Amino acid sequence: VQLQASGGGSVQAGGDLKLSCVASGRTSNSYAMGWFRQAPGKEREFLAAITWIGGATYYEDSAKGRFAISRDNAKNTVYLQINNLKLEDTAIYYCGETKDGFATRWARDYDHWGPGTLVTVSS
Repeated sequence: VQLQASGGGSVQAGGDLKLSCVASGRTSNSYAMGWFRQAPGKEREFLAAITWIGGATYYEDSAKGRFAISRDNAKNTVYLQINNLKLEDTAIYYCGETKDGFATRWARDYDHWGPGTLVTVSS
């Protein structure tokens, strides 16, 4: 499985951004996908996850309200909508896929990762 995230860029605080992650090479539909981010000097942080079957979602408490995860099964794509961007949202955003099929917040549960897309928020 290969994952490719896109949609990052430089935005001003208060703006919105929608990240995409396209998956290819899958052999089943029993999986879930998640979004994480890693800011300079910090550990990778869980944001949200979604199951491919059913679309059940799971958010980190700090991500509730401004972040929204969704998926398009036909396009094998998961999205992360980020609204009202803040300076502290500056990070590399990664998408991951877990074969376990449930939305998990633990990075160790993810089997595949994309290379990440950089989001830079300026004032």
